[in-house]
Amino acid sequence: MSKTSQQNTGTDASGASVIHTQAHSSGLQQVPQLVPVSPGGGGKAVPPSKQGKKNSFVDRNSDEYRQRRERNNMAVKKSRLKSKQKAQDTLQRVNQLKEENERLEAKIKLLTKELSVLKDLFLEHAHNFADNVQPVSTETTTTNPENSGQ
Repeated sequence: MSKTSQQNTGTDASGASVIHTQAHSSGLQQVPQLVPVSPGGGGKAVPPSKQGKKNSFVDRNSDEYRQRRERNNMAVKKSRLKSKQKAQDTLQRVNQLKEENERLEAKIKLLTKELSVLKDLFLEHAHNFADNVQPVSTETTTTNPENSGQ
């Protein structure tokens, strides 16, 4: 199979050069590529979604423009308020966690002291108990009065 391809170069509405390539025998279709018009390549190719907006003139006195600006201003205000509220909520949560941490550290100190006191009491009791217990001797001889008379 021989592959033949054909290139067509043209210019779109924004003045950007577009190269269309068509492959015949391969069955694949290639996507058009945007190429800058300037020979130095210093400019950027403009995607099709932004081409119409670049050259269109906006009448700042029109009702449509005023409505869009008003909606945008409200959206910006809402976004800023939401961001501010989120920052306040985060700060409040940080303060709550700090207070809880301080309470828990105080509780740890109290429980550590209580453990130390209980340990000392236990050791003192164990020491006193060991002193009061008489060692059991293995040489105990018991005489049975019933057996001694026989």
